[in-house]
Amino acid sequence: MAETASPSRRSGDKSAEAFRTISEVATALDVPQHVLRFWETKFSQVRPLKRGGGRRYYRPDDVALLQSIRNLLYDDGYTIKGVQKLLRDGSLKPKRDAQKAATPAPADQSDAPKTGSTLSTGQRQELQGLLDELEQLKSMLERELD
Repeated sequence: MAETASPSRRSGDKSAEAFRTISEVATALDVPQHVLRFWETKFSQVRPLKRGGGRRYYRPDDVALLQSIRNLLYDDGYTIKGVQKLLRDGSLKPKRDAQKAATPAPADQSDAPKTGSTLSTGQRQELQGLLDELEQLKSMLERELD
């Protein structure tokens, strides 16, 4: 008889439009909380609301973007610089559904044989990001040696 809360209340279910805490987002994306805080420093597009005491509240759009970033980094093998480039170029458009990852502009593996290239667009973008990073490191080393 003391049981008055509905099952959805007890399980912590929220509406699709509800804001999420960093703990909830970290659990949903299967990443530690410190990774989300780090991504905030690397991806200016991720801007959770911060309330008293610095508590973060993520909007549904933030969660969708974080899901896309997570999938590109962990599943597709992109570097942080590669994902930053996709965001800058506007190639990464997160979908409203946070459960389904947004994909960058056509980077389909099946496109490679048709175009006569051995690399997909995504692989080329990742390699370009690595090349940019190596060139920056080279410049830094050259300055140190001078």
